[in-house]
Amino acid sequence: MILKDNDQKVGKVCFEENCFQVELAVSDQQRSRGLMLRESLGEDQGMLFVFEKEGNYNFWMKNTFIPLDIIWINGEKKVVFIKESVQSCKDADCPSINPGTEAKYVLELNSGKSKEIGLAVDSQVSIEY
Repeated sequence: MILKDNDQKVGKVCFEENCFQVELAVSDQQRSRGLMLRESLGEDQGMLFVFEKEGNYNFWMKNTFIPLDIIWINGEKKVVFIKESVQSCKDADCPSINPGTEAKYVLELNSGKSKEIGLAVDSQVSIEY
């Protein structure tokens, strides 16, 4: 596990040869904040939400300014659901995205990345943290 300058823990997520440096959201506070209020995200960067156990985790885009691809990954490190090009929500009541399946990890990448790298349900993932 690596620490950024601000003590944010980071790891690496790879889909075959396509790797991303990811900030880790492991505490309830980090998962709740996510990428809120960020104005940019590096080309090969993202955020990995790590949960203690598999569950059906809903996500929403309140105060998230960057359009994102959101990828749910199970405990066997296989992609189980992808929601592409999720746009920012500026309303008080933002819609929630329900994957309808259980995951242990949720990865947020810049919008269009999952299509660019040919990501699909059942793709195998390598996660290091």
